[in-house]
Amino acid sequence: MPNGLSLKAARVNANLTQKDAAQKLNVCQKTISNWESGKRSPRMDQVKRLCEVYGVNQGEIFFGT
Repeated sequence: MPNGLSLKAARVNANLTQKDAAQKLNVCQKTISNWESGKRSPRMDQVKRLCEVYGVNQGEIFFGT
């Protein structure tokens, strides 16, 4: 996720653990870890859901706006 709010920061700001986020997003905790570390990137449909769960918009994730 270039130049935006990191996925970890967005999750922490939403007061969620990786386990909490994984449950809300219906993925395993390792998936959240991989997204946050940059080993993998979420699909666009997953980004939309991440934004809903974390209470941010896509511009914040991608551009920090």
